[in-house]
Amino acid sequence: MKLFADKAISYFLSQDIIPNLPKSIEVLNPYKNENVIDLVKKFYKNFYNDNNKRVYIIGINPGRFGGGITGIPFTDPVVLREKCGIPNNLGSKKELSSEFIYKVIDSFGGAEKFFSKYFLTAIYSLAFLKDGKNFNYYDDKILLKKIKPHLVESIKKQINFGCSDEFVICLGKKNAEFLNEINNELKYFKEIKTLNHPRYIMQYRRRFFKEYIKEYLWTLNQNI
Repeated sequence: MKLFADKAISYFLSQDIIPNLPKSIEVLNPYKNENVIDLVKKFYKNFYNDNNKRVYIIGINPGRFGGGITGIPFTDPVVLREKCGIPNNLGSKKELSSEFIYKVIDSFGGAEKFFSKYFLTAIYSLAFLKDGKNFNYYDDKILLKKIKPHLVESIKKQINFGCSDEFVICLGKKNAEFLNEINNELKYFKEIKTLNHPRYIMQYRRRFFKEYIKEYLWTLNQNI
């Protein structure tokens, strides 16, 4: 039987850019980089080398300074080194979403405890850019229509890693609307709990940073 780590590694390293996307949309695929391939293998072997079921935390699509570089959702090169103990030469650029998520992880008890219970991922595993800036899959109707079958398939494949069906945590309200639509088709998750997306919190609600950390922790601790 394949372990959670093996399934995740196989999935992420098989990601490829969907053809014939709108010309205004750029896609970053870090999984073609040999260094990233090695880091992805180390990360999942370190934290997911078992057959335990986990509650999924599902984001939108990676950012250009986080998973768009490292290939690991919500994980920039800095926290990959400092919080996950995985050295890398991918630079020292930090990502806002990654900064918030790893504050939550620290408050929860650290990376080892957190990843033993939770799986961080995204509805789509590659980063979208428009005019050089992060772009959400749902912000362009033409793009969404084109990639919807791929998004549904992405969730189906990731569920098979070892997903607990009791509930799923969805980051971002618009993201939750789409995940609810998918879940109506899959009939997999019994409940979808929605939290504000880390990027939104850090950009627009940072003065309430501590309150949002508490809200995340309250939700996470329901799984203990």
